[in-house]
Amino acid sequence: MKITKEIKIALVAIVSIVLLFFGMNFLKGMTLFSSGNSYYITFKDISGLSSSSPIFANGYRVGVVKDVSFDYENNGDVVVEFMVDDDLQIPRGSTAEIVSDLMGNVKMNLLLADNPRDFVAMGDTIMGVINSGMLGKAKDMIPVIEKMLPKLDSILVNINMLLSDPNIGRTLGNVQKTTENLTVTTQQLNALMANVNKDVPGLMGKASGLLDNANNLTANLAAVDVASTVAKVDQTLANVQQLTSKLNNNKGTLGLLMNDETLYNNLTNTVLSADSLLNNLREHPKRYVHFSLFGKKDK
Repeated sequence: MKITKEIKIALVAIVSIVLLFFGMNFLKGMTLFSSGNSYYITFKDISGLSSSSPIFANGYRVGVVKDVSFDYENNGDVVVEFMVDDDLQIPRGSTAEIVSDLMGNVKMNLLLADNPRDFVAMGDTIMGVINSGMLGKAKDMIPVIEKMLPKLDSILVNINMLLSDPNIGRTLGNVQKTTENLTVTTQQLNALMANVNKDVPGLMGKASGLLDNANNLTANLAAVDVASTVAKVDQTLANVQQLTSKLNNNKGTLGLLMNDETLYNNLTNTVLSADSLLNNLREHPKRYVHFSLFGKKDK
């Protein structure tokens, strides 16, 4: 049988179509010649999830989305058919979430439950949720930001009013002057401390001399015979006490003079009589002294 040119062209076209089909599926991540387990997930919103979207479990790619369909009979849920590796068994109670990154890429994560003995049967349906990620958190913050905008606007108005107040400029000028004064004061303190540091050796020398004098005084005090001195003081006090006792006693001249009233009175009268005699002698000396050149006595 002779192969004509038209048959060759047809064969090349068929092979090209097959290769294109397999290449497109390969690029989508779908393995046509390998087996896998199919499961279903229901979502209220798939957020752009489509066929050939990757499926991850614990960060590792385990499958791919096979088909997405809208369930018209069950409250409008979206049913996603996905296929995972044969070796992966999904524990019962597991869920799935759709995650969108900042670049708009969409993927699905399997949240495997900790149930090593009970697994989901192939073809069963598990529940799915939406994890909006950073975009969702930013979306949730929009109402809060909207409430904060009036307050921020009021704060900015107050700041503008405050900055336009001329007192602010004067205050800043005063602060600058204060800073300059502090700088000058610091320089003066540095100069003062420099002078003090120069005088410190002389002061230390004087202090050392004072300490030496104090040590000498302490040594002299230590050399004093305190016991002998105290004994002499005690002896002196004993003599004073003995003298006092004699003065208070009626015996002896001093004791009699200090304690005998009669003797005191007699001495007083004697002194008065002597004083009167001296006065009379001074007034009438001729009564007591007789002197004449001719021996005549004047009566």
